[in-house]
Amino acid sequence: MAKSTTTKYVSKGERPNVQRSISKSIKRDRTMIDGLDDIMKAYQALKNPWITISNPDAKATNKKKIRVRANDLYGDPKASYRMSLAGGDK
Repeated sequence: MAKSTTTKYVSKGERPNVQRSISKSIKRDRTMIDGLDDIMKAYQALKNPWITISNPDAKATNKKKIRVRANDLYGDPKASYRMSLAGGDK
């Protein structure tokens, strides 16, 4: 086996390289519409993103909102249009 000749520095990834206040301000500037737009774009690109919805189970009071996959909520985006066979659905 040959010796490795690369001597590049590899960061341990311990600390962020951006100030926390800048990251927070960028997150605060995004509106709910921006987030929903990104989710719908991902769904249309067949990515199946996670979506937060109100919990349909009223008895689970400790979980007011739950996360579900977009395919479970909206259905499969590939199956939105299906041509039927000439003899009917089979």
